[in-house]
Amino acid sequence: MRALRRDLVALAAGRTLELGSGTGLNLAHFPDDLDELILTEPAAPMRKRLEQAVRRSPRAATVLDAPAERIPLPDASLDTIVSALVLCTVDRPDVVLHEVRRLLRPGGRLLFLEHVRADSARLAAWQDRLERPWRRFAEGCRCNRATVELIEAA
Repeated sequence: MRALRRDLVALAAGRTLELGSGTGLNLAHFPDDLDELILTEPAAPMRKRLEQAVRRSPRAATVLDAPAERIPLPDASLDTIVSALVLCTVDRPDVVLHEVRRLLRPGGRLLFLEHVRADSARLAAWQDRLERPWRRFAEGCRCNRATVELIEAA
């Protein structure tokens, strides 16, 4: 997973926002030549750890207390938005994707890494059976068929 995150985040350019930055696992992987790096995290305990990670890092970044559904930035003000395992944690991924569209400049890019329902009927059946117990281990994860369809439609 670390390699996937590293490869994804390395594609960021310009003025970049990361949704739901958590404790800052991606911080070291952002390119050094970004115009600006903005990290959002709505959960106070995670945000506190994120702020500590930013202070320890040589990378300059701004941390915002903001949910993915309401980012306090102007329309068309970002070149890149990164979302790594965030859409499964929000109640309304459709609202988040509308917010992403609002924030991105023309030609801007959404870089995302999400876990989705398998194409294989057999594997998908196992995912369905494990969905409820998985939620105990993956706190906040609400990935379901509707989320998968929304991501595919976007």
